[in-house]
Amino acid sequence: MFVEFIKGYGILLCYFAVCASSALVLRRFVPMPDELFRKILHMILLGSIFGWMYAFKTWWVSAIAAIVFILMVFPILAFAERVPGYSQLLIERKKGEIKRSLIVVFVMFAILICLCWGWLGERYLVLASVLAWGLGDAAAALVGKRFGRHFVRGRLVEGCKSLEGTFAMFVVSFISVMIVLIAHDKVEWYACIPIAAATSAVCAIVELYTKNGMDTLTCPLAAAAVLIPLVHLWGV
Repeated sequence: MFVEFIKGYGILLCYFAVCASSALVLRRFVPMPDELFRKILHMILLGSIFGWMYAFKTWWVSAIAAIVFILMVFPILAFAERVPGYSQLLIERKKGEIKRSLIVVFVMFAILICLCWGWLGERYLVLASVLAWGLGDAAAALVGKRFGRHFVRGRLVEGCKSLEGTFAMFVVSFISVMIVLIAHDKVEWYACIPIAAATSAVCAIVELYTKNGMDTLTCPLAAAAVLIPLVHLWGV
């Protein structure tokens, strides 16, 4: 167990070090909109799910590693907040956003690992749930800001979200779930489309009505809540 933890954790630390430093160098020399850089950081975080899935052989070692990562990185970020320019560098929308996101994301990873990989023995469901949220959310933000023309407003909607962004999330989430289901060949071929459609629709709706940035938690868990019963209904 200890060797597995050290090896897997080392792989993930190298991944984050290389990707984060590359992103910062890119931002230094290539002009880009703030939202685009935020989504680059988002994609780095999202891509780490493959490390949590495949750098470890045991589900509970992977889940423990996710919690250890929080305990290691949180104090570093808390100290970094004192450095002038930190918030501007990482495009924080409000103070403490990066720290809070760190906790929410990796707690969400740990929950899904325990539920899908640990309890059900289906690690691909972790990938499908996380990618349905992560890729869809990135598409929603980029498309919504660039092409948003029709907006949804209301007491239950935080800020101003566009129908174009919500539709983009549905499409990208649908494609993401389809790819995972087809690649792992765990459900009947004819079931992939309705399962992906139901999952992406729920993700898009949940994202639309989730406030305070908590879609990082609500969307993947909602995706898992749809995926788990449907893949067992149509599983091969």
